Amino acid sequence: MSETLKRLSRSQDGAAILEFALVAPLLIALIIAIIMDSLAFFGQQGLETAAESAARMLMTGKAQRTFTGNKVVGGVTITTKQQFRNAVCASIPVFLSCSRLFVDVSTATNFSGANISGPTITYDSSGNVSNNFSYAPGSAGSIVVVRLFYLWPTTRGPLGFNLANQPGGNMMLKATSVLKSEYY
Repeated sequence: MSETLKRLSRSQDGAAILEFALVAPLLIALIIAIIMDSLAFFGQQGLETAAESAARMLMTGKAQRTFTGNKVVGGVTITTKQQFRNAVCASIPVFLSCSRLFVDVSTATNFSGANISGPTITYDSSGNVSNNFSYAPGSAGSIVVVRLFYLWPTTRGPLGFNLANQPGGNMMLKATSVLKSEYY
């Protein structure tokens, strides 16, 4: 019997699979965390591109000239704020959902006084965002702040990895652009 124990203690058979079994969960968790983080970064870049497009519409005066009043479409009144949001939605990448996008446009008296901070999102009893974001695009020569917010859906990763910073397992992505409108 002691001879069998000696042989087993010196045996190397199965050592690689045992080492892999110890390391594999950590490796898989790291790969999943990298993929989740990469997707959120990809979403952030899409939002930044949409903010740039929205800022360009405001800087050139296209938004101020195009969205001048409420329009009735199919019996529904669409405000200038909704018209601008629809235009921004048309510029977001297809992997972002317009229903999760929030647009805030405000003016500032000078560049140092521009509000570029993220909002405190408030929710109603159903879990829907209840903030009333503004739409004040200003006029020619105005300093305008465009802030886009997107609630990126996340899931909990292995080993407690969690990107969510909002209720409902969402991560708030933010993109901001501060500009001075051209004299159109």
